[in-house]
Amino acid sequence: MTLNLRLAAALCVALSLCALLAVPANFPALGGDARLTLAVFALATCAWIGTPVDDTYVALGAGLALTATGVISSDTLFGTLGDATVWLLICAFVLAAAVARTGLAGRAAAFLVGGARTVRQLTHLTTAALVVTAFAVPATSGRAALALPVFLALAKALADRRRLVVMLALLFPTVILLSAVATLIGAGAHLITVSVLWEATGDRIGFTQWLLLGLPLAVASSHLAAETVLLTTTRRADRQGPVRITAEEIQRHSESPVTGPWTQAEKRCALLLATVVALWCGEPLHQVSPAVVALIGAVVASSPALGTVGLKDALKTVPWSLLLFMAATMAMGVALADSGAAKWLVSGLPAHVGPGVFLGVVVAVSTAAHLVLQSRSARSSVLVPLVVAAAVGAGVNPVAAALASTAAAGFCHTLPASAKPVTLFSDLPGVPTYTPRDLLRLSAVLAPLTAALVLFFAAAVWPLVGVPVTR
Repeated sequence: MTLNLRLAAALCVALSLCALLAVPANFPALGGDARLTLAVFALATCAWIGTPVDDTYVALGAGLALTATGVISSDTLFGTLGDATVWLLICAFVLAAAVARTGLAGRAAAFLVGGARTVRQLTHLTTAALVVTAFAVPATSGRAALALPVFLALAKALADRRRLVVMLALLFPTVILLSAVATLIGAGAHLITVSVLWEATGDRIGFTQWLLLGLPLAVASSHLAAETVLLTTTRRADRQGPVRITAEEIQRHSESPVTGPWTQAEKRCALLLATVVALWCGEPLHQVSPAVVALIGAVVASSPALGTVGLKDALKTVPWSLLLFMAATMAMGVALADSGAAKWLVSGLPAHVGPGVFLGVVVAVSTAAHLVLQSRSARSSVLVPLVVAAAVGAGVNPVAAALASTAAAGFCHTLPASAKPVTLFSDLPGVPTYTPRDLLRLSAVLAPLTAALVLFFAAAVWPLVGVPVTR
């Protein structure tokens, strides 16, 4: 019944907006292309919110409608699939498949978590390990799947301390989601943001610049969230007493050895991954595109002589649906900007809003958007074009505004269905995990904390690395 009500409400809103746009006398400042773009955008957004139809199907339908009506050209629609950011994500997944095949993640987990002697140490060492995975595995759902065996091993070792297991079950998806902002490949939403900024303003954010802006925020927000999870989920008695996680306990849930001498495949993969990340970080020096570096790494990782995974097997891990979604929403962003629809949407905003108030509203709306739009990429597809257009009118640096919106949209912990990692860890047979009440309790504290942290970085930290609040 709830689904039917949502569907009916979304359909009514979409049709009402389309009816208003269809009357020429309404909104005389709008051109024909802008009206068509807004109608398609409204229908797509309402479909994402109120229907069970696959997000990618909706995005492709919207892109096709914009092309068929002449708002954008077919070259624009199909050209988005050849965008460098799409290739970067494809190759990153191939590299991730090579890393997963060797079992390096298990070794890293045994090394880091095995050193914990107290509950707080275990919490923050686990957090540090999860932050590092953002450099090896793109997309939060892939990192959640990679981390699940490690959590199961920890849950087995702490089976007699139920509240600690529940705390860890909540910690894993929380940190995975918040630490994604560390790298450009951390989430598909980041690539959408970069594309929208490039199309709308000509500003290009590379891997290194994103790393300088995002990594400190990811580390700070992840450890802040870890402490929040620890304090809201456990009692003082739960946090007392030593912990001891052995490599043997982690080994039971890992198919590859987590101790002992490294195999040749592990050495080659670790060297390749370190080289690729170093070349990504050194982009300002050698001027080689991150997508080209990733492609070289993917070719080496899947080569018969040096690779650790076959190319066919690696390509099976690529989320092609996500890539098509990204390409279609990039085309929608181009239509919003080129048709003048985005500029018109924000033209009615107050003209004399201070930068602080503007960023505060952007961060607040982006933080709460997961309650309406469950897809992180869909949230960026809807919000970022509008934020960029509004920032220009408000005298705010569109790069700072777009980054703040994207970082704030990484908070999606309120409901089990708010994000795939949250869903994955919420239902594990035979393992105690969190309830919706635990999520609500955490969100009530963590949402304002993360929003305030994003605002602090946008106002005080990012200007130090070349992204001022105003232009």
